[in-house]
Amino acid sequence: MEKSDKSLSEVHESVDVSKRKGRWRTLLAYFGPAYLVSVGYMDPGNWATDIAGGSRFGYSLIWVLLLSNWVALLLQSLAARLGIVKGWDLAQASRQQYPAWVNISLYTLAEIAIAATDLAEIIGMAIGLNLLFDLPLLYGVLITVLDTFLLLFLINKGIRKIELFIISLVSIIGLSFLAEMFIVEPEVGGLMKGFIPTTLGGEALYIAIGIIGATVMPHNLYLHSSLVQTRRIKKDEAGIKKAIRFNFFDSAIALNAAFFVNAAILILAAAAFHRNGYNNVADISNAHELLQGIFGSLAPALFAIALIAAGQSSTITGTLAGQIVMEGYLNLRISPWIRRLITRLIAVVPAVITIWYFGEKQLGELLIFSQVVLSLQLGFAIIPLIHFTSSKSIMGDFKIALWTKVLAWLSAVIIIGLNIRLVMQEVESFLSSAYGNIWWLETLLYLVLAFTGFLLLYVTVLPLLFALQEKKVVPHLAATTLNLTKANRFEHIAIAVDFSAHDEDSIRHAISLGGLEARYHLIHIVESAAARRHGEDVMDLESLKDKEYIQSYVTDMMASGYTVDSHLGFGNRADNIVRIVTETEVQLLVLGAHGHAGLKDILFGSTVDAVRHKLKIPVLVVR
Repeated sequence: MEKSDKSLSEVHESVDVSKRKGRWRTLLAYFGPAYLVSVGYMDPGNWATDIAGGSRFGYSLIWVLLLSNWVALLLQSLAARLGIVKGWDLAQASRQQYPAWVNISLYTLAEIAIAATDLAEIIGMAIGLNLLFDLPLLYGVLITVLDTFLLLFLINKGIRKIELFIISLVSIIGLSFLAEMFIVEPEVGGLMKGFIPTTLGGEALYIAIGIIGATVMPHNLYLHSSLVQTRRIKKDEAGIKKAIRFNFFDSAIALNAAFFVNAAILILAAAAFHRNGYNNVADISNAHELLQGIFGSLAPALFAIALIAAGQSSTITGTLAGQIVMEGYLNLRISPWIRRLITRLIAVVPAVITIWYFGEKQLGELLIFSQVVLSLQLGFAIIPLIHFTSSKSIMGDFKIALWTKVLAWLSAVIIIGLNIRLVMQEVESFLSSAYGNIWWLETLLYLVLAFTGFLLLYVTVLPLLFALQEKKVVPHLAATTLNLTKANRFEHIAIAVDFSAHDEDSIRHAISLGGLEARYHLIHIVESAAARRHGEDVMDLESLKDKEYIQSYVTDMMASGYTVDSHLGFGNRADNIVRIVTETEVQLLVLGAHGHAGLKDILFGSTVDAVRHKLKIPVLVVR
């Protein structure tokens, strides 16, 4: 497993904005990170809460959306500031300031939040495919597993290609809802009254917290603090101030676009459903059907297209956030496609179970529940972020101003206070249900509440009692003193050959390390179907030719004065190379690389990775 101290190291500082350009070109060069963040504010989870809020309470919860948008802009700006000033993402900063048990707990909570996000994306994509192509929801959920490889393809093309793709999808969503507004013709007077705050309680509180959870998403704070580092800036005071300013413009424009989409969904639900007496629409599928019944075919078609675009765009940012969280908190890096597949499968399972056992109609409720789960995780990301960006020892002269700090803490208190109220309501509801009489469930509930409460108190109070100190986030232990008085000499060297143009390079590298004194072992694996079945007893054309070819290599090397043995294996490449190397007790293995990566490695197999993880001797990979 590779480790790096750079967040999203494959695209770190890949966009150079340090050179002098015109104002508009400079602004466009900075634009992008906030748009990737903004898709999380308009994913299918938002649709469920916005539709539920609009259908049940009309325009009266628009002020909650506006408040959430302001809070989101404030917090995302703090996350961007941390990334720009210190070159850390939020998870890296937490790893160096909190003890291991806290970081593992915060990592677990962050993963739960990302899984909840992914669940909303899966359900939204499946519903969108069902509405547009009449594809059964279960099949749609299973198909979403395949988009695991989309990010792998895009990230190899560079961060700007990802940003362009996301902006294209955001544009589709925005244009679709702009057209919807002309179709549903909302009541302007009622709409304006929706911006006046009202008292929240009961179901309105539950929906409002869902809206906050869907809007201010914890994984977006990790994501934004990392994405701003894809820009290569001048590290002096002027360069950092410029980056902070331009990233604020980026955030303001992108998040206001997200607010427009969310407000449009709520207004659509209020104008189309609440006004016509449909006050309990929480299901996206039902919303689509009602739109068709009220306004004809165009409105629901636009609705479905926008839903698919929202789900697909959000799935990319969720993947990046998962990578950032794992690398930042655990200092652990795994293949992006494996990371994506794990995250997606964690979210697919509850969606499949819900459809299988409870029916498709329960997916809408599951969507809203996922957004409430997101909101409950917010405090554990917001509070460390405020502490870090307020610290003089960490941020220096770029620490946030007092008024910003007050607003940030006020936002945190409101969000956490609403969450505590919601938790109390849900606990009371649980204890009064049939499940509340099961003693072990009740005990487990109290243990979870006690631990999360203590964890939240700990991350809040610790930096107040003990001042934060800047520490270098490093991926390795300190370097040891080198002793180079005696260099290793390789007496037995194995060379894996495949009778391609790469073989000569592999052999040249091997003999440059061993010279005439070493003994060389040429290894080739016969992989035909007959070889896999019959092993060394095989007598097919491929095995006979391979014996002839490897012997010609031996003859050529011996003619030049080298001592050479040949070894043929039959069947799996990696397993047989490892077996022969182990049996011959060689000290170095030289391998030629495929020259392909990514999806091709998945299709054809990566011998290099499979072999090097199973051997304890040095492995030289020749390209």
